[in-house]
Amino acid sequence: MDIKFDDKLPIYVQIMNSIKKDIVSQNLKPGDKLPSVREMSAKFKVNPNTLQRVYQELERENITYTQRGTGTFIKEDISMVDNLKKDMAKEIIDNFINGMKNLGFSNEEIIHIIQNRIKED
Repeated sequence: MDIKFDDKLPIYVQIMNSIKKDIVSQNLKPGDKLPSVREMSAKFKVNPNTLQRVYQELERENITYTQRGTGTFIKEDISMVDNLKKDMAKEIIDNFINGMKNLGFSNEEIIHIIQNRIKED
């Protein structure tokens, strides 16, 4: 979970995205316990309040749950992982399409470029 922080996004969002990527890539699995707020804040060299917000937001998004006195855990819900993966893919695709349209490409040109690129692999 190493992050190089970007000034364009709030730090807590970047940490959340890192945790979500670790869940989707199965570095973190359903049922896994997340490190404590103190451990994570030391690891990322950020204020513990930032990590507390990360954990609250992950819980609000139904990605994690907290057991008082025990810790914060990844929800054991396979559909949550699938939905998270689809949401992340949609965001990547939307950013790509917007970038291509900003360069002046039409939908047809974008599709053609993607098809050619896939054939190259």
